[in-house]
Amino acid sequence: MNGIIIKGIGGFYYVKADDGHIYECKARGRFRKDGVTPIIGDNAEIEVRGGKGSVTRILPRKNALVRPAVANIDALVIVAAAASPEPNPALMDKLTVTAAANDIEPVICINKIDLADGEGLAAIYEAAGFKTFMTDAEHGKGTDALKDFLRGAVTAFAGLSGVGKSTLLNSITGGDLKTGDISERLRRGRHTTRHVELFELDGGGFVLDTPGFSSFEMNSIRADELWEYFPEMADAAGKCRFRGCSHISEPDCAVKDKLRRGEIAESRYESYVEMYNILKEIKDWERNDTVTINFSG
Repeated sequence: MNGIIIKGIGGFYYVKADDGHIYECKARGRFRKDGVTPIIGDNAEIEVRGGKGSVTRILPRKNALVRPAVANIDALVIVAAAASPEPNPALMDKLTVTAAANDIEPVICINKIDLADGEGLAAIYEAAGFKTFMTDAEHGKGTDALKDFLRGAVTAFAGLSGVGKSTLLNSITGGDLKTGDISERLRRGRHTTRHVELFELDGGGFVLDTPGFSSFEMNSIRADELWEYFPEMADAAGKCRFRGCSHISEPDCAVKDKLRRGEIAESRYESYVEMYNILKEIKDWERNDTVTINFSG
């Protein structure tokens, strides 16, 4: 049978098979020999005997992330709180780039709109071309529209602790994910998710809660390609005076012209400059490895 790996704990993989059942499976020994590790989201072939299964083959992956180790993600919902904790646009922008570079659709969700309107933040990402949702997960506001979008896809959720990811997923899945109280001292959430797991939606598709991103993967992105992952810069391609313009210090730059006209948000441009300066220092030989930039929430 074929199925999708929805959870992995202690060397066991739990596979939701085509027959609708979930089987506890061990990976065949040849995976270790071949240097292949099954990960959450993998589509796999399994053999089942006596209710127990073995993963016999991993089917080709659409994409795969290192942190968290997940595969075949269609969309990444980047959750930010309108308040408590305060939004972190730099982190949001890093995650949109990470998603786009891995052939994953970045989606923005502004949660906790009961605490602040969040409209200004949402407007930045809508103007940049991202699908954007506004929710109050605590009271179920806006979650139906998000659930409709998720149907039939495999979607990961990411964002700082305390933004309400687990509450949002509880509202969407009808499940009972653990939620942490906001730390009054640090004003940020204590993360409670212990492992990566796919949760099935009633209307089809899966959602994935992640234990928090601790780094931004930059192993495959070149500085001169970074602008391609900022949709609001796309129509400026080829319009700068200098070929290979970095869109930072050169005169007659079409991107900076858009910035001056207010067509690119200052926060988005600042994120671009920060990431560009990091990427230009990475040597070609380092791109064979995963180069990560750690950040604190």
